Amino acid sequence: MTLRSPRIETMTSCEPFLGTSTADLPVRGFLHCAPEPAADGIVLTHGAGSNCQSPLLIALAEAFCAAGHAVLRCDLPFRQSHPTGPPPRGSAERDQAGLRAAVTAMRRETGGRIFLGGHSYGGRQASMLAASNPALVEALLLLSYPLHPPKRPADLRTNHFPDLKTPAFFVHGASDGFATHAEIEAARSLIPVRSQLLPVRNTGHELISARNRAELPEYIVKAFLSFVG
Repeated sequence: MTLRSPRIETMTSCEPFLGTSTADLPVRGFLHCAPEPAADGIVLTHGAGSNCQSPLLIALAEAFCAAGHAVLRCDLPFRQSHPTGPPPRGSAERDQAGLRAAVTAMRRETGGRIFLGGHSYGGRQASMLAASNPALVEALLLLSYPLHPPKRPADLRTNHFPDLKTPAFFVHGASDGFATHAEIEAARSLIPVRSQLLPVRNTGHELISARNRAELPEYIVKAFLSFVG
């Protein structure tokens, strides 16, 4: 079941979205509608300290929509329960289930391929979900993947990488404390399917800034769409 509020007119056609799933996990966020009913679609979610209204997600959603794609940017279950702060311990399983519900909701909205993307914690949860559900989506967009905690390069978050059967596209800033470009490249070698790194110069973990806001979203979207073909 999907409930919608009156449409908000922005640069693209966007409306608040609220759906329910059989697992009683609400899907809450914003739907950017595609011009064609058979368009490809992407679900985008946020990092541990943010929500689906983050500047990065909004900018990427508008760029994807301008390229003809439907976009659902959604709040993870932990954020729906806790308006601020990081995810409580033990949130991962429910957050992954929430992403699965969001993908299901997106498949009801458009008839094309479905991709799944997330920033930082959201990308990690998306990749873990895809590793255990290889047919869930056609590709992953991993924005600032938190490969390890800052200054703890030995504590790698890659145990699930060998199980990934979903193509993965990484976007990573040059000064991101959660991994260097070289560390991301090394981690990609653990993934048995196609993957790619899009390095972004002069930026850190948040990726988007006042300096690159006008160009970065389109740059990411064009590169990702080239990757998925």
